[in-house]
Amino acid sequence: MEISEPLTEPTLVTREAHPAVIVRHLGVRADQLPSLFDAGFPALAASGVPINGPAFAAYHGDPSASFDLDIGFPVAETLGDPVQVGELTVRASELPGGELFGLTHVGPYDTLAQSWDRLATAATERGLQPSGFFEVYVTEPSPEVDPATLRTDLFLVV
Repeated sequence: MEISEPLTEPTLVTREAHPAVIVRHLGVRADQLPSLFDAGFPALAASGVPINGPAFAAYHGDPSASFDLDIGFPVAETLGDPVQVGELTVRASELPGGELFGLTHVGPYDTLAQSWDRLATAATERGLQPSGFFEVYVTEPSPEVDPATLRTDLFLVV
């Protein structure tokens, strides 16, 4: 699902859905995100399912209230039965496809809201009606990575 070149302006793109594995969290608040990511990505890695691209997070509902969150990775083949890793269940899903409205954010995660606001404003100006949204973490975060260089592709499903 990765886009090779950064989307420096809000852009309509058409992509195919891609099989994925996820850990789903229901009734999430924004202040819970760091701990959910910290637990979710290691559980996905420990599941033994071969990944096929960068990590993503799909949000379902109102991010300013309570929402559902899917943390995942694209995979080459659809997962069969769910895999239990500790208290978390790794299950099959897909990275959304179809018509997407996207923008690339370069910088630390704590400034993502500014890019999301830019994308949402552009969508409203174009009369687009999003039905969901997700982030693709193109740059794998690590202690050695300069936060100013982190690339995250943002997408609205329209």
